[in-house]
Amino acid sequence: MSDLFEDPQPGQNTPEFTVSEISGEIKRTLEGTFGRIKVRGEVGRVFKARSGHLYYDVKDDRNVLACTTWKGQVSGLSVVPEEGLEVIVTGRLTSFGAQSKYNMNVEEVTVAGQGALMALLEKRKVLLQSEGLFDVARKQKLPFLPQVIGVVTSPSGAVIRDILHRLRDRFPRKVLIWPVAVQGKACAPEVARAIAGFNALTPGGAIPRPDLLIVARGGGSVEDLWGFNEEVVARAAAASAIPLISAVGHESDTTLIDFVSDQRAPTPTAAAELAVPVRLELIAWSEDQAARLIRAASLAITSRRQRLSDLARALPRADTLYEAPRQRLDLIAERLPNALQRGTQTRAIKLANSTARLRPRLLSQLIAAKRDRLAARAAGLHPRQLQRDITQRHKALEALARRLDNAGKQCLSGWRTQVDATGRLLSTLGYGATLERGYAVVRSQGQVVVSKSQAAKAGPLEIQFADGRLQVAGRLPKKLAKPSAPDQGRLF
Repeated sequence: MSDLFEDPQPGQNTPEFTVSEISGEIKRTLEGTFGRIKVRGEVGRVFKARSGHLYYDVKDDRNVLACTTWKGQVSGLSVVPEEGLEVIVTGRLTSFGAQSKYNMNVEEVTVAGQGALMALLEKRKVLLQSEGLFDVARKQKLPFLPQVIGVVTSPSGAVIRDILHRLRDRFPRKVLIWPVAVQGKACAPEVARAIAGFNALTPGGAIPRPDLLIVARGGGSVEDLWGFNEEVVARAAAASAIPLISAVGHESDTTLIDFVSDQRAPTPTAAAELAVPVRLELIAWSEDQAARLIRAASLAITSRRQRLSDLARALPRADTLYEAPRQRLDLIAERLPNALQRGTQTRAIKLANSTARLRPRLLSQLIAAKRDRLAARAAGLHPRQLQRDITQRHKALEALARRLDNAGKQCLSGWRTQVDATGRLLSTLGYGATLERGYAVVRSQGQVVVSKSQAAKAGPLEIQFADGRLQVAGRLPKKLAKPSAPDQGRLF
């Protein structure tokens, strides 16, 4: 400080400061004079940087106070500042010399009055309702008899004892408790993590995944229940894949989690009653259903037996049914021997008639005729006769071969004559005859060159004469190329 307030130089009455010195002095003065203070006002502009720091304004009708909450302090805020919310901020005043500004480092934010809380609650309710989180269609049906029930509440309060006692009286089930803070700044993040944690459990794992969740807390003021009005809790409840019952406060208390949960219970005890049925009532109902089933089955059997008896009386007796078939059988049995005898006699007569037509002399004559025809055909197959037939057929084949040979020679002679005539015509019309008269064909790389410009641009040339081809290296001489413009000389 002695250097800061050194004696003025001769001729000057005001001491000189550097910019850093005056900024530091202002910073020490602000922090030393005010220390830790509370400021009440309305939240204005709110901005959260990528680094996680929170920047916002607290204002009244005439002035604005810039506020900063660092990244490590944001998680400790019981209320996150929102634009238009009337709050009381607690922290320390400081200055930022790089921009000649002062601001307040806020460590705690509270809502200034119940009216502001209700306004904030209504604003959040409208936001979540516009996103469809309150729709009845998205709510899940509660399981009739869950095997495992997860309870999110304080392990030391009366709420968990009431829930366990009620479950034990109605229908004992396995209960998993996730301990959380049910009020204060740690309430909302812990409840949201508990709901997400139960949903993250693996079905059938070492820790069984609950079939039903209960989020419970006893009654209290609006400030005490405010953790269940936080947006993070409402969104966690809406995203739960496990059906969820909210039992926060008494019947007259309403929080945001009640609107997004699958079922709201007025009290924690009522939540236990919604979770499971009464075991004794189920047993009585099952016994009643069993008795009704037995009575219905007995009545059905009795009525069907009576119906069968009525139908049996309408049917004729068995002896009456057998009388007509028995008589037909007797008649057929009496007629069967006579029918067999008549059939045998008829077939004997037919056999005798057939035998009479096949007399021995007739058979002998038939066999002799067949033998004569066979001998005649055998005589026609004599080796000499076969040889004569083969010789005749061989001569006929040779005559046919000669005729075929003559016809082929005639065809070849005619085709040869046509080819010779076509060749003479081709010689007359082709460019070979033209070459004989002194002309030549110029080619370059297999392509015919037909102009001087092509020859000038082409590489090695090939010239075909009537008696052969000549290879010419390089391009045409310059004297064959197009003459250039005359040289006019130079002026200087």
